[in-house]
Amino acid sequence: MSDLTNEIVLRPRFRVSLKANLEQLESIFDDVSGSPFLIKRLDEHIFVKFKKAETTFWTPQLHLELSSFEEGISNIRGVFGPNPTLWTFFMFLHFGVGTIFIIMGIFAYSNHSLGKDITLWLVGMFFLVVIWFALYAFGRLGKSKGKGQMEQLKQFVRDTIAPFERINNDS
Repeated sequence: MSDLTNEIVLRPRFRVSLKANLEQLESIFDDVSGSPFLIKRLDEHIFVKFKKAETTFWTPQLHLELSSFEEGISNIRGVFGPNPTLWTFFMFLHFGVGTIFIIMGIFAYSNHSLGKDITLWLVGMFFLVVIWFALYAFGRLGKSKGKGQMEQLKQFVRDTIAPFERINNDS
């Protein structure tokens, strides 16, 4: 499993191939207990979250997808991400800011075509760009605050799959 050193990635990913049957991997995640994590499995999808007492606004979670295309070899693909509710809220804000930016651009163009003053529209569009940068900075801040817990999730997966022999590591 890579150390996730790429700082630009918003939702870091990894892939690990193991010498194990898919059923063995599923059962090992079903049998994990006594950890600070809640583990939910739906077929080949495993969701690892922190328990409520350990959760903050910035707490990440891990989605693992188990797959097998050869007998005795299984792949784990993992994606770190924020709480889905928080992620949806951020996407809604970005979509809203983008929509308002386009609408203000249309009004600015229409007013310019009519020979009217467009200063107000351009100032509004400038502030929307500032809001976009603020949302980006806010997201980066959240990612950095959740980095310690992301490391805990990564170590949990390493410890859980330790009994199996790795075939390769991809980012």
